Amino acid sequence: MERVAIIGASMTRFGQRDAWVRELLAEAGAAALDDAGIDGDDLDHLYVSNMASGEFEGQTGVPNALAHDLAAQPAYTARIDQTSSSGGAGVYAAWQSVASGASDLTMLVGGEKMTHRTTAEATDVIASLTHPVEYKQGVTLPSFAGLTARLYLDTYDAPRESLGKVAVKNHRNGVDNPHAQFRKEVDLDTVLDSPIVADPLRLYDFCPITDGSAALVFCPESVAEEYVPEDEYAVISGIGGATDTHVVHERADPTTMGGVVDSSDIAYEMAGISPDDVDVAELHDMFTILEFLQSEDLGFFEKGEGWKAVEEGVTDRDGELPINTSGGLKSKGHPLGASGVAQVYEIVQQVTGNAGPRQVEADTGLACNVGGFGNCVTTAILEGSQ
Repeated sequence: MERVAIIGASMTRFGQRDAWVRELLAEAGAAALDDAGIDGDDLDHLYVSNMASGEFEGQTGVPNALAHDLAAQPAYTARIDQTSSSGGAGVYAAWQSVASGASDLTMLVGGEKMTHRTTAEATDVIASLTHPVEYKQGVTLPSFAGLTARLYLDTYDAPRESLGKVAVKNHRNGVDNPHAQFRKEVDLDTVLDSPIVADPLRLYDFCPITDGSAALVFCPESVAEEYVPEDEYAVISGIGGATDTHVVHERADPTTMGGVVDSSDIAYEMAGISPDDVDVAELHDMFTILEFLQSEDLGFFEKGEGWKAVEEGVTDRDGELPINTSGGLKSKGHPLGASGVAQVYEIVQQVTGNAGPRQVEADTGLACNVGGFGNCVTTAILEGSQ
């Protein structure tokens, strides 16, 4: 099986944008083509990660439209929808297309347009991914997050302040990300005094509603240097995907995300590494509690110890294992179909030494993109090319 390189990467500014999803996708796609030094008609495959362009703005057929906008005909196009992990699923599909030999050049563009809808409308669109029985009872992802956060805090004797410190850390990281929606630090008192959304979680424990797009260009590692210099590309050394129960209450332990455990086990085995070998990670902190759960289920920390790592500064940018150097979904923003792609974008920047003021010492990085409340997960491990 051919090893796969990422030779082009881009990301638009995340936040409230006047552009519609088609324009956002084209913005990121054109920048990634330029980064890779190729033209649209060089592509064999073109994938678009998007959860709900039809529901949010009545726009379907976005891959076909993007192929037109990027002059990428006659590339094969497809839309990848795996709820809020659509970006990670797109990374898997793009990797698979090249690793299998079906494509020599593949582009993935992830994007979503959300901010023109009210918070209630956006929440309802996202909640449609829950099980129909749960959905009929008015269950939303924030309510799952609140219930799980309460269980975690009580089970592991974790202080409420530890969740707030995740928000503080990620906002601090976001200040140095020119693409982030929120580039402003917040203090712990502000987080803890913000309005309650789903007890014990407050407003600053949640990521924002966001517009934005990100893109990646993939090719066989064996020919990557035909496009870019050796130190300017990253290699996907391991990748795995998994699903967990659709109904959250059917899980033996709601504080364990089985999809994270299983997908990362596959990725670690493929890469031939252990969690101790990861230098930097981008985790899906749609809610602050998810950073604890993922960091433990990925094997970085023992169960119930993730909160202590945050308290001790282990996950700070200058800590032993920096997590969410981009600002995470919390500060960077969460345009559903783009988030998993943007996570990999950040890891590419880190392992190629192009992260600017966010740069940490990193040869190996990991991105974990979660759909729903752990219903579906993709974990990717990237290494620098040197």
